[in-house]
Amino acid sequence: MDRLLLRRTLFRMAAVGLSLFGVPFSLAADSPQVSVALTPLTSATPAELEKQGDALRGQKRYLDSIDYYQAAMVKQPSATLCNKTGMAYLFVQRNHEAQKEFDRAIKLDKKAPEGYNNRAYIELAKKNYGKAIKYYVKAVTLRPDSGDFHYNLAAAYFDKHDYEGAAREFHTAFALDPAIFERHSRIGIAARASSPDDRAAFDFMVAKMYASLGDFDRSFEYLRKAMEDGYKEIKKVYTDSEFATLRTDKRFTELMSQRPQPIP
Repeated sequence: MDRLLLRRTLFRMAAVGLSLFGVPFSLAADSPQVSVALTPLTSATPAELEKQGDALRGQKRYLDSIDYYQAAMVKQPSATLCNKTGMAYLFVQRNHEAQKEFDRAIKLDKKAPEGYNNRAYIELAKKNYGKAIKYYVKAVTLRPDSGDFHYNLAAAYFDKHDYEGAAREFHTAFALDPAIFERHSRIGIAARASSPDDRAAFDFMVAKMYASLGDFDRSFEYLRKAMEDGYKEIKKVYTDSEFATLRTDKRFTELMSQRPQPIP
C-alpha cells in the first residue's frame, strides 16, 4: 500500500469513528502538500465536517474535501453535501463519480435547483445537449430569478446551435443580473464555439441583446466583433426591430460604412 493510499485509508477509519489496532486516532498532515491537520473525529458534527471540507476544497485539496463531505454524509445525508462532493469530483475530472453525486442530490431533494443545474453540466460535457437543456430548464423553473441558471441554459442552447433559444435566455439572464456577462466573459462562450460562424452568430446575438437593453456602447462593440468574425447575415441589422433605435445613432452609419473585414 503506498503512502497516500495508506493515509486515505486511515483517514476514512477516523472519519467514521473507527480505530487503528483498537486505539482511536486522528490523522495529522504527513506531506508538504498538506497544510492543516486532518482530524475528523467521531465527535465532529456534520456541520463541522462540511465546513472543513469547504476549507479543503478552497485550498484545492479536492480529494481530502471529498473525504470530509462523505464523513458528514454518513452522519447526515443532504443534497447540499452531494452537490459539494460532486463538484469536488469534477475538479479532479472524475465525472462519473460526480454524476452519481448529482443524481443522489436530486433524489434527496427534488425541489433544489442546484442538483439539476450540476447534472446538466455533466450532460453538456458529454455533448448530450438535449438532456442538458432539460436539466437546465428544470433548474430555472425551480429558481427563475437566478441569472446564472438562465445563462447556463443559454449556453446549452448555443452549443446546440439554437441561437433563438440562446438569445432569449441570455436576455433573461442579463435582465436579472446586468453584470453576469462580465463575470462569465465572452471567452467562455467563444471557446465553446465550434466554428468562426458560431462565434460570429454569438457576437451578433449579444449585440442585438445589448441594443434591446439600450446599452449602445456594448452593442456597437459586438456588432464590430460580428463583422470581424465574418457574420454572413449582417444585413439583419437593418431590419431587426431590436436595432431600430441604434440605427438612429451616427455611430451606426460610421460602423456600417467602414465595413470591418473578417479577421482570418
